[in-house]
Amino acid sequence: MSTARTLARWGLQPVGAPGDVEQAALCHLLDGLGAALAARRYGSVEAAVEVAAGLGGPPEANVIGVAAPVGAPAAALANGAMVHGLDFDDTHAGGLVHATAVVLPAAFAVGQQVGASGREVLDAALVGYETVCRVAAAAPHGFHARGLHATMVAGVFSSALVAARLLGLDEDAATDALGIAGSQAGGLLAFLGTDASTKQLHPGLASHSGILAARLAAAGASGPDTVLDGPHGVYDALSAVEADPGSVVAALGERWETVRIGIKPYPACQLMHATLDAVADAAATVPFDATQVAAVVADVHPDSAPTVCDERRDLARPGSPYAAKFSLPWTTAAMIVDGAVGLATYEGDSLARPEVAALAEKVSWQTSARAGHAADAPGRVVVRLVDGREITGTVAASSGTTANPMSVRQIRDKFLANAGPGGDEVVDVVTHLADQPSLDGLFAALHTASVPGGHP
Repeated sequence: MSTARTLARWGLQPVGAPGDVEQAALCHLLDGLGAALAARRYGSVEAAVEVAAGLGGPPEANVIGVAAPVGAPAAALANGAMVHGLDFDDTHAGGLVHATAVVLPAAFAVGQQVGASGREVLDAALVGYETVCRVAAAAPHGFHARGLHATMVAGVFSSALVAARLLGLDEDAATDALGIAGSQAGGLLAFLGTDASTKQLHPGLASHSGILAARLAAAGASGPDTVLDGPHGVYDALSAVEADPGSVVAALGERWETVRIGIKPYPACQLMHATLDAVADAAATVPFDATQVAAVVADVHPDSAPTVCDERRDLARPGSPYAAKFSLPWTTAAMIVDGAVGLATYEGDSLARPEVAALAEKVSWQTSARAGHAADAPGRVVVRLVDGREITGTVAASSGTTANPMSVRQIRDKFLANAGPGGDEVVDVVTHLADQPSLDGLFAALHTASVPGGHP
């Protein structure tokens, strides 16, 4: 049996996830909604919101913060971009994918379309989490090494299977949906070092494409069931490393990748979080300020360096907020100057600070051969002070990763900080999602939270 058919068969069956897996999924959905609400407040992806409204369609689903419903594919387009708009959403280290940014939009849009219960949406989300993480992790860093954003490559498959489950497709049609979705896999990394917003759009495009794939399959279109394990399939065509398609379906329902998704404490590329935590560790060991720093040397995983230490870009003076989020030298300097990295770090006035640029010029790095995935690698920095002292900071894994997880309270606090006034009601609804008769209460709470002051 092909990998796609095996995956489709599992994805349509009762999920039966253990309690800790369901709790993890709920935490990730809450975290994703917080990231979306913050992006809405910052106006990060207004183009996607505007286009979703223009696409219109039958009144099936809502864009977060917009009262007038649109077609489910349009809502997923905007919501996916919104979840990822500030790069504050979660990351699965093994696949280096932003899982919630492609799972939540499809599950909520199609869930609203069909009037699904909270339990049905949660089960569909669990199927989505397992799919996107496993598809990406079967070729570790292989899509990125080819110049592709793994979130969009793998996200079309998870969105397709989420939609197929909620639409009630049978095994044949769900397999076709995966096959069709594979022809829409992509997402170029050409945005790196530019002002382009394409990275923010990728999860929305993947969610939109996955829903369309499921609808096409339901209408009778077919797709190759060899899309994951055959010649000219997604790995054959798009991965720079040899993949293990069998791992996509190995121990489904027994080994849960959902609990291996990390939650970000910083709104920046996951690949430099270990460095930021190591800087904090150094400062906790021997307090210092920016004026005392002569040099900073960071150990960087070899798979991380091309993304956050690309010397073809001006790493000390990034030209946009997104470029700064992918500059290890600039963000490290901001961490030292401010003592923290948050959403305000990447606002326009903050980017123009000469003292941060000057310190960023003093930040260098060295790659160190390490086993394991780049996104959950340990961190180490050496801070050399002008008086000759050296301070070493280390962390075994960055905060929020599987080895160093955030608590449920910390995740809730992060959500409330991102959501602003009105967020408490969203927390309550998401916490009890499995008991909700529909998504109506959730979207009512989201609309309240998205309005300035927390009131509609």
